[in-house]
Amino acid sequence: MIDTNTVAVKTFYGLVRTFAEAVKPWETALYYETKPDEVYDLSLVSQRVYGSRDEFMVILAAAGLSGFDQPLKQQRLVLPTSAQLYQMKRQSGFESVAALRENFAPTWAD
Repeated sequence: MIDTNTVAVKTFYGLVRTFAEAVKPWETALYYETKPDEVYDLSLVSQRVYGSRDEFMVILAAAGLSGFDQPLKQQRLVLPTSAQLYQMKRQSGFESVAALRENFAPTWAD
């Protein structure tokens, strides 16, 4: 996604990746076991977890993948809750939901 804030997606990826690696078993998070039909469709995981295909970047970061052409191996993903995801988006300045973007920037941005 092209963004007026060119480092926003990198920052967002870093926040999600750090969360996925650092969350403790007793802390609040979503846990998801990936399925064989999701190997090349990160948006399908997003649909199943968040109810929308827009959060595929969260899946990419949580899985530690560097590109969409890499296969998603079967594993247990540690994902932020919707509330945690909202905070990460605001902190990074990145928005993945097309309806919340206009002119290459989040509509909620300053």
